[in-house]
Amino acid sequence: MAGPTPVFTTSPSMAPQAAQAKVTKPLVGLIDGNPRHAAEIAEALSQFYTVETFTDGRAALSTLVARPPAVIIIDENAPPGNGREVLGLLRMAPALVAVPVICKMTDPESSFGADTRKDQHGSVLPKPFKRSQLLAAISAKVNRTIEAAWEEIEPVQKAALQNTVDAFNKIAELIETGEPIPYKNVKASCEPLNQAVRSGNYKDILKGVRGHDNYSYVHSLRVATLLSLFGNTIGIKGEDLMTLSAGGLLHDVGKMDIPNEVLNKPGKLSEEEFGVMKSHVTHTSNHLAKALDIPKGAIIIAEQHHEKIDGTGYPKGLKGSQLNELARMSAIVDVFSALTDRRVYKPPMPPEKAMEIMTGMKDGLDQNLLALFRGMLMEAAQGTWDA
Repeated sequence: MAGPTPVFTTSPSMAPQAAQAKVTKPLVGLIDGNPRHAAEIAEALSQFYTVETFTDGRAALSTLVARPPAVIIIDENAPPGNGREVLGLLRMAPALVAVPVICKMTDPESSFGADTRKDQHGSVLPKPFKRSQLLAAISAKVNRTIEAAWEEIEPVQKAALQNTVDAFNKIAELIETGEPIPYKNVKASCEPLNQAVRSGNYKDILKGVRGHDNYSYVHSLRVATLLSLFGNTIGIKGEDLMTLSAGGLLHDVGKMDIPNEVLNKPGKLSEEEFGVMKSHVTHTSNHLAKALDIPKGAIIIAEQHHEKIDGTGYPKGLKGSQLNELARMSAIVDVFSALTDRRVYKPPMPPEKAMEIMTGMKDGLDQNLLALFRGMLMEAAQGTWDA
């Protein structure tokens, strides 16, 4: 970054990609009196968010009130006066009183820091900071808003969402410290999900993660839900159904080891980058191997959901009879979810279009199981995937 005292530190490899698909990204408002710092932050965030910058808090007020952003970032030196005054000014506007705010400052113990900590929706970000720290702070604010809305959802589905996101976040912490994943916790988090599926009252689970900023969680939750629904539809019950949902929640935990610039890169990955991406299966396998109580079926889902019937999948190139029903089911659900998920670089694909593409994958996906998925489970996608 230019200048003697950068606002945050980053690296060329983390620069946003030039060509991105047209998608609706969460809006972030940035109030910073230093145009250079504001431009640096806007560029650093552009891969994931639409950033609207302002050099003056009072001048920003009417725009922010007319279109409240998902998060507002305030610099300690933001005009008029300072960041503390800007924060007070924003909170006087009813439309902005509950908008999450991140206040960046050199001294977290300052009066500005004290006011921020007292603010129900505020958090302090000490300067200088890394790009990853800023992204994490914004993501936490976006997710908190989404998760607060779960309180209005039917109780069983609310529990499914709250329990699984809790479990997923704890898994991330355990992976970071190298500790084993306790299956009993994963299983407990999936019990309300399976209950919702068995009752046929599960759609708010899928709707509830719209806008959630942790893509890995969203994808894993959707795979877990659809696998459970798939299994329930074809008569799988009890612990076997639990294996499906738990396997879905765990199937991609190795992606937590993949660099963000590869995981969220717009456009085609290079050969080297694709090799890094494919390694998430091995990482997942290694993480699950540390636990002694994870069912074999859940491990099969994690290790074989990228295998294809014709042997062109990875990591082992298994084919035909080497792939049991769990591997074939999870491959179908993973592909469907990946196609219909919203990503930072692409809008969600309509379920009907996804099914059309998957029907064309005659050598890769089990077409008999896919026919069951189309006939019995497409109803799950109606009204639950982003339009």
